[in-house]
Amino acid sequence: MLFYQLHLGVNSGATRFAIENQAVNEATFRCPDEMGWKPQVICAFFSHFPCPLLFVFSGQILKEVKVETDRSLMFLLGLLLQTSLPVNEIVKSLSKMGYDVMPSDDAGRFVCNFVYYHSLRFAEHNRIKSLFVHVPLFSTIDEETQMEFVASLLKVLASLH
Repeated sequence: MLFYQLHLGVNSGATRFAIENQAVNEATFRCPDEMGWKPQVICAFFSHFPCPLLFVFSGQILKEVKVETDRSLMFLLGLLLQTSLPVNEIVKSLSKMGYDVMPSDDAGRFVCNFVYYHSLRFAEHNRIKSLFVHVPLFSTIDEETQMEFVASLLKVLASLH
């Protein structure tokens, strides 16, 4: 049996659904989350060995690491993780069903990216699949349509294996 982790996050500026290909090993929140947490994390984990969380609190730098590199090196170092699911195939199937959906390579640098990166890392180590979908506000695409979209997405995922 195959297990999936499916995450949904709201992108208030979106006009359509976005299936995320990847997440970056970074959390530099532009504003606090719902619990008031506003990390300034440069690196959370490497894929094969631990890397300490690097925070900046109240202007006090605990530790700083600068990683300026290209995407392929980021992937090799575990700074960028990609879903093992065929995002383009999923998008194509959902588009054929009439949904306005696109693939995306940018899960942002807020809670969505943070959750997706850790989910992809967990999936990688536990032989499961992970996928993140950005959805628009209900004022842009109504709640019923979004629920139908998620049901359709689950059917597409089930048809892959």
